[in-house]
Amino acid sequence: MVNSLLAVTIAGLHLKTPLIAASGTFGFGVEFADLVNLNQVGAICVKGLSLTPCAGNKGQRVVSTPSGILNAIGLENPGCTYFLEHILPQLRTYQVPVIVNIYGHSVEEYAAVAQALDVEGIDALEINISCPNVKQGGLAFGTDPHMATSVVQAVKKNTHKPVITKLSPNVTDIVSLARAVEDAGSDALSLINTLLGMKIDVRARKPVLGNIVGGLSGPAIRPVAVRMVYQVAQQVHIPIIGMGGIATAQDALEFMLAGASAIAVGTANLYQPDTLCTLTQDLQDYCAREQISCLQEIVGQALPQGKKSMPYFSRNNYDKK
Repeated sequence: MVNSLLAVTIAGLHLKTPLIAASGTFGFGVEFADLVNLNQVGAICVKGLSLTPCAGNKGQRVVSTPSGILNAIGLENPGCTYFLEHILPQLRTYQVPVIVNIYGHSVEEYAAVAQALDVEGIDALEINISCPNVKQGGLAFGTDPHMATSVVQAVKKNTHKPVITKLSPNVTDIVSLARAVEDAGSDALSLINTLLGMKIDVRARKPVLGNIVGGLSGPAIRPVAVRMVYQVAQQVHIPIIGMGGIATAQDALEFMLAGASAIAVGTANLYQPDTLCTLTQDLQDYCAREQISCLQEIVGQALPQGKKSMPYFSRNNYDKK
């Protein structure tokens, strides 16, 4: 039964609720099956997959910070083949859309991963463009509009799935990047990925993380994420999935008012595994209290008048079975 209060369609992907389990914080979804009713989740975005297995970074990989965590996991994953053979069949026993986060270290790798995952049972791809381009001296794809464009075009040519591009906040102008990937064919945007940060052990007098720097996530980055969603929503015509420190219904509503049609919950899953379920109920209560017939009505209401892109703000029709 689809809850029409919360239902949304993004790039052809039908979600029961706008709440998505963010990549890298929910494993492959099946790890949370005993803690969360996966059938009630809007969608699961699985941890990043590469063409071949990756062991990740050495040394300490996670450290807490005020209002968040720093992680330098290094995109550890078992590779596409293992996922398709062993994990995807388990995921498909649940009635929840599966989004697969993908990455590569060259345009060709991104294309190969997209092609390998262009199979039944996967509902969409999310491109992680925060990875270093080994052919361009290690510069991250997501920091240059031209490189980001190349990746999106390569992925689009090798999949029939909706393509979501996850934007890095570690740029001077995220709007230019968003417009570039939209022009390249991205069907939706996710923003934001983690902010670069580091922590130093003052007694040992050296960085805590084995990788020196890591990605900062959690409530500490929420104001930055909301600002970026607000800016990008005024300049693109494709839907936005907002993320960055969301832990409460108020957090989620803030992103939606800024222009996000859906929400991805990340770090909160690590310390409160049932956050997605709690937020679902809280958003339903909000709609009842505010006499809102469809939560999508509020999307973009905080934007300057006339700045909303109407195609994805309208209510969608669903089969109520």
